[in-house]
Amino acid sequence: MERKRMIEVVDLHKSYGTLEVLKGISLGIDEGEVVSIVGASGAGKTTLLQIMGSLSRADSGSVVIDGVAAERLNDRELSLFRNRKIGFVFQFHHLLPEFTAFENVCIPGYIGGRDREEVEAHARELIAMLGMEHRMAHKPAELSGGEQQRIAIARALVNSPAVLLADEPSGNLDTKNRDELHRLFFDLRDRLGQTIVIVTHDESLARRADRRIEMSDGRIVGESKV
Repeated sequence: MERKRMIEVVDLHKSYGTLEVLKGISLGIDEGEVVSIVGASGAGKTTLLQIMGSLSRADSGSVVIDGVAAERLNDRELSLFRNRKIGFVFQFHHLLPEFTAFENVCIPGYIGGRDREEVEAHARELIAMLGMEHRMAHKPAELSGGEQQRIAIARALVNSPAVLLADEPSGNLDTKNRDELHRLFFDLRDRLGQTIVIVTHDESLARRADRRIEMSDGRIVGESKV
């Protein structure tokens, strides 16, 4: 059975001043696919991820996620779309230090205006699935790097997004936590059918993805099924 196309990127261009960062990027990603994007620093990987995640707008081209063309939305619509459809995982977690792990996970659901009891029930399910139920009441400073990243992933998933975007998610972790995080991404795909796009310099993670896309100088220069 043919899988649903979850992300469609067509001829993306992006410049900052005279620096052309993306030079006509096109790619498609199916539902439930784990795709890694690799390349040297400055290749345009993070810019591509930011545009796919609607954190930045392209100068031209199109990004369609779960059937919605992001460039056709105004800023308010885009913010709502981002909250509901896209989960983000970053290298440095970006957990809010004054809130507990549980509260951090719930925040995107609260912002999205969802029913509080529903948000909190789903947050507890995700935290338990990620093996962190015993740390729910702890604040970020009381958690290890690996624990913080698991809470950040639960936060990214609390609104049941169509797409999970990760930018160097294991770049700040030791070997043990990095390996556990890598396994976790594929467990999420298998258990939740999650579509995941990962920008990484970590070849061990890149090679485990369903597809590895290589960028150089603002263009896709290689693609392989792993």
